[in-house]
Amino acid sequence: MTTGTLDAATALAAARRARSEADTAEVEVLVQAVAWAGAHTVSDPDFAATWGDSPVPLAGEGAPLVSNFCVTEFSAALGMSDHSGRALIAEAMELAHRLPRVWHRITTGTLKVWRARLIASKTLHLSMEAAAYVDAQVARFAHRIGAAETDRLVDAAIATFMPQTAREIAERRADQRHVTVDHHQVSFEGTSLIHGELDLVDALDLDARLSADAAQLKEWGSEASLDARRAEALGNLARGEMVLPGGFETGAARLPQPPVGAERLPQPPVARRPVTLYLHLDPRDPFGRLENRGPHLISQEQIQGWLKAPGAQITIRPVIDLNDELATTAYQPSDRLREHVILRDRTCVFPYCTRNARACDLDHIEPYDPDGGNDQTRTSNLAALCRHHHRLKTHAGWHYEAQRPGTYRWRSPAGYTYLRDQTGTRQLTPRPVDPPGS
Repeated sequence: MTTGTLDAATALAAARRARSEADTAEVEVLVQAVAWAGAHTVSDPDFAATWGDSPVPLAGEGAPLVSNFCVTEFSAALGMSDHSGRALIAEAMELAHRLPRVWHRITTGTLKVWRARLIASKTLHLSMEAAAYVDAQVARFAHRIGAAETDRLVDAAIATFMPQTAREIAERRADQRHVTVDHHQVSFEGTSLIHGELDLVDALDLDARLSADAAQLKEWGSEASLDARRAEALGNLARGEMVLPGGFETGAARLPQPPVGAERLPQPPVARRPVTLYLHLDPRDPFGRLENRGPHLISQEQIQGWLKAPGAQITIRPVIDLNDELATTAYQPSDRLREHVILRDRTCVFPYCTRNARACDLDHIEPYDPDGGNDQTRTSNLAALCRHHHRLKTHAGWHYEAQRPGTYRWRSPAGYTYLRDQTGTRQLTPRPVDPPGS
């Protein structure tokens, strides 16, 4: 064998070995998630602590209840958001407590963790009998079953063991039409995703109209792709523009003739709902930041296009120097002080949280003392915390301090430390990940 062949074989063997080690590590994470939940099981179903640390049913019926606050510690230690960590613990508990056959396949190394979690995510809402049915049916074939087949088994379990739930689902499915415009995924070019589900006839009519209008745009000189012309046609349709004579039939468009004497015949103006965009601009930077539609960079050209749009109303707010220290003698921050903290922090400053600061509380880092004198409510003593993480800081043993404006050092109840700034979260607890002080 040549040296190149040996090197390739070595690389492939090393990759397979690493993949096997990673699979084993993923199983271990699930096992420890179950152990962590077990250590925080709430045995008294009537127990209810204050400020949100109440027992929560993460997995399905029959699985033990766990402390709500324990989820955050586990999630942060693994570098995950609360949402992702909660899903991991819930699915691990579902497997261990309600899908024992699938769980056995995981712990014996004959099933990938991602496949097991997919199954568990589908059974969380099932009764104990329905979950047991799915477990019995799927365990032997779990290594090759897909989402569609899992859904079929779950539907069969619901129909057999949960007839009332089956009827409710059928009623909900009778009308699941929707159109969603996702403003939180604005692209670099200033575009948004749209997805929806329409009545078949409505969908055929819309498809026909977009095809007809896209074809007309091409006849009038557009060099954009078909997909781009269909997208433009939808925007024109929303504004009541491009009235095309000749009409169209359901499911099959007839290309209209161009309007005589003009390319576009605008309709009367459509009433527009006011939309506020928070754009942060620097004349030295070719890009701007769009704050409230996702933390994305937007080109100056796109911003100029928005500002020049017909009917656009522009409001310019004064620049706030984030290096200034603002303060008030009151407990509640002033509007300008609040805006300062929001612009500085951008999101909730808890480790791994990404909730927009405009939807957060402003927390006094050093607790407010009514007898503590003036200027306790100041920018250097305020930080944005979402309501859930505000409760954790106040009642669950999480502590933090501001090292400099916008940079915070956190310590968890278990002793793990994190540094949170505008670039994200870094774990400061030394590896290996032994418990601090052990």
